[in-house]
Amino acid sequence: MWEDAAVTDQRERRMLLDTAALYFRAFYAVPDSVHAPNGLPVNAVRGLLDIIARLASEFQPTEIVACWDDDWRPQWRVDLIPTYKTHRVAAASAADGVAQAEEVPDLLTPQVAVIREVLGALGVPVIGAPHHEADDVIGTLASLSPIPVDVVTGDRDLFQLVDDSREVRVIYTGRGMSRLEILTDAALEAKYGVAPAQYADFAAMRGDASDGLPGVAGVGEKTAVTLLSTYGDLDGIVAAAADPASVMAPPVRAKIRAAADYLMVAPAVVKVVRDLELPDFDARIRVRTREQTADLDRLSADWGLGSSMKRARDALGALV
Repeated sequence: MWEDAAVTDQRERRMLLDTAALYFRAFYAVPDSVHAPNGLPVNAVRGLLDIIARLASEFQPTEIVACWDDDWRPQWRVDLIPTYKTHRVAAASAADGVAQAEEVPDLLTPQVAVIREVLGALGVPVIGAPHHEADDVIGTLASLSPIPVDVVTGDRDLFQLVDDSREVRVIYTGRGMSRLEILTDAALEAKYGVAPAQYADFAAMRGDASDGLPGVAGVGEKTAVTLLSTYGDLDGIVAAAADPASVMAPPVRAKIRAAADYLMVAPAVVKVVRDLELPDFDARIRVRTREQTADLDRLSADWGLGSSMKRARDALGALV
């Protein structure tokens, strides 16, 4: 069962935001008619502030980190699977000297810089890593955290980080902010029939059209679960497919063997990196300095952030 989205203890807890996923959600959830005094849209900015206020109030973290896509489509992943995120690519003009760029709505693009500035003024560090996605930053910070972790994302790939033994859970936004779901070991197994440690292999076999991962043709979720239950992991499945003495059914064996080249590289693409060298940061929620307060007042006035900024400030201030 999914657990109720609530937290009852006041121990230290680190919250890791899949920032782009959240501001894209905010952009589409808040009408683009919401403008700053200068006429520019701020629907994503205001929506993200409302999301942060909701998360801070409900889950009461002691640290918040905004994890960032320094490279939304790392070349090393594309080299392994050329279709990786292909559908999200927008051709840039030759005059720009850039062959490819992420397809981002025109009204969202100018808001990203404002989001970074607002996060900094709120005291939320923005952490990225060259040649890596926010998923990899999240994977590293979750794996190395000395305190319990909440990962906030709408990306199922990050389910692989769930780990009750280290108190790492995922707050899943895929069904909307009004229907947040918490994933623990038991919740993940109940939903998909696999343990968190098996989830990346499960995802590789199932495939994911949203990431351009083809998966194994003819192997859906049910077959993937059965194979993982029988053989433990992808290495075991591939070995069984190659072993004439194994009990694997001939049709399934043929599908696995036909996908051998894909299965050699898919795990490296699907599995998040957990050992990046990241800059030092302080994500503790604390009393704001006079300078921070002045910056927040200025940003709120300049960008017309009004009640959204107030809610975020109040929610974070209540945690000090």
